[in-house]
Amino acid sequence: MSDRTTYLVLAGYENSGPEHWQTRWEEAEPEAFRRVQQADWDRPEAGDWVARVDAAVAEAAAQGPVVLVAHSLGCITAARWVAGASAERTAAVRGALLVAPADIDNADVPVLAGFRPVALAPFPFPAVVVASTDDPWVTTDRAREFAGAWGARFVEAGAHGHLNSASGLGDWPAGRELLAEL
Repeated sequence: MSDRTTYLVLAGYENSGPEHWQTRWEEAEPEAFRRVQQADWDRPEAGDWVARVDAAVAEAAAQGPVVLVAHSLGCITAARWVAGASAERTAAVRGALLVAPADIDNADVPVLAGFRPVALAPFPFPAVVVASTDDPWVTTDRAREFAGAWGARFVEAGAHGHLNSASGLGDWPAGRELLAEL
């Protein structure tokens, strides 16, 4: 086993496009960042998404430490995985960067109903929740609730929408700094 960290990228509903900071990080360091591929990005199935995270963690953990890098529904998937995963499996994860967690409990998107309710079990590893003050998918207060329930540090990122491609973050250096702190 090496001590090279694998950063598992957990994209959200409809995936992260070419201008998304997750994709840019993967392209900049393809040996370190690996996206957890989902069978259907447009019609997500909670059980399938969680199973794919579990398999990716198991595979990456055989090589060394693992860090989760999640956005939107990817954060909610990470929380569901943590709530149901074995202690042995979660022990392989060294941290999680959870950006713009989508409040699917209060979203009127029927295709996401299978992810309800949002799992609120504490994460057994360090985590950071990052939220924008004007995110259409989660209020700042709700993002703080998620951070508190998950035992994560909360970082308010200012007014940047859903912290995605449309936010114009580019390579998002501030996010890389938060990841480095983990």
